[in-house]
Amino acid sequence: MSEVKAGYKQTEVGVIPEDWAVETLGDIFTFGGGYSASRDQLSSDGHCYLHYGDIHKSTKSFIDVRAEYPDIPKLNIPLKRISPKSRLHNGDVVFVDASEDDEGTSKHIVVVNNEDITYISGLHTIVAKSKEGVLDNGYKRYCFQSRDIKSQFYFYSVGTKVSGISKTNIGKLQLPIPPLPEQQAIASALTDVDALITALGQLITKKRNIKQGAMQQLLTGEKRLPGFGGEWIMKKIENIAPLQRGFDLPNNELKKGEYPVVYSNGIVNYHCAYKLKAPGVVTGRSGTIGKVTFVEEDYWPHNTSLWVTDFKGNDPKFIFYLYLKTKLERFGTGSGVPTLNRNDVHSFEISIPSKKKEQQAIAKILSDMDTEIEALEQKQAKYKTIKQGMMQELLTGKTRLL
Repeated sequence: MSEVKAGYKQTEVGVIPEDWAVETLGDIFTFGGGYSASRDQLSSDGHCYLHYGDIHKSTKSFIDVRAEYPDIPKLNIPLKRISPKSRLHNGDVVFVDASEDDEGTSKHIVVVNNEDITYISGLHTIVAKSKEGVLDNGYKRYCFQSRDIKSQFYFYSVGTKVSGISKTNIGKLQLPIPPLPEQQAIASALTDVDALITALGQLITKKRNIKQGAMQQLLTGEKRLPGFGGEWIMKKIENIAPLQRGFDLPNNELKKGEYPVVYSNGIVNYHCAYKLKAPGVVTGRSGTIGKVTFVEEDYWPHNTSLWVTDFKGNDPKFIFYLYLKTKLERFGTGSGVPTLNRNDVHSFEISIPSKKKEQQAIAKILSDMDTEIEALEQKQAKYKTIKQGMMQELLTGKTRLL
């Protein structure tokens, strides 16, 4: 065993600072269950209701009841039927007791409810009400997200197709606890990073909406670029960019290489050989219909996809955006997993610029927008990675802020 450095101690949850404590969640919280109601019982009237599915879908670890009130589902029911243990107040933590995967077993929401608006915890939830003065409310948003805590959730979860965790087992989880001033400093630092991630997400959404508007205007001729005039021409898609089914590539023949293999949901693998010369436009034939991929390199279109066989003198990047705007999922047929009906696609009529230079100019504007969005997404991903590293350092005491 390696020597513990000065100022730290060995505990059940690893090496932590000497002035930190270790408590079980059962020592910190009292636990209760939620009130069972189905989605069909929820509406826009009544009392705020927290459905466990909304916890699973949430991209953040808290909910501000006042700020998000209009979007919170409501349950119209007399309050006398609701146990006080199912009523959610400021600082309460709500865990899910069931998940389809291990990662979901640690999903939780911290309730921000400064106005004490009536809020009911629902089916498949475990409500944790904390003792005063142990955990800072801001710190609760992060302290259950460290790798060590998540691994404890995985250990205590049971089930095959659905993983579940009980109030008893959640109570056994051990949590390292810094002094309150350090909890507040940690929460403040991580909240600042979250604010950057959120701001970038909002900017990405705005840029995507702008791009969608630009596609609608530019790809229909509603808005013309300077220097271009004349009528657009109406053609069937088979006379613009016809599609053909991709090629088989058994897994035992997939030898890693430099050439992208495009499946129904985009580029998934790389192969040592290619079937077609770039550039290419590929879309899903079955499964992920409507996912359109532009391929810069020589490539292999998998048999779950359809590829443009001939651009008929049109600009390939323009065709890519044209297919995106057309929303090919409308041509899906069959029960179960729908399949793209190529004949229906080919017979669909659409207007396009007769001059390739106008097509190229439109594609350039939309491509520049995509490049900007991709750069913002990469920046956001970088901040998310930084946040994960910060949490691991700060929530274990490896890096101290005070």
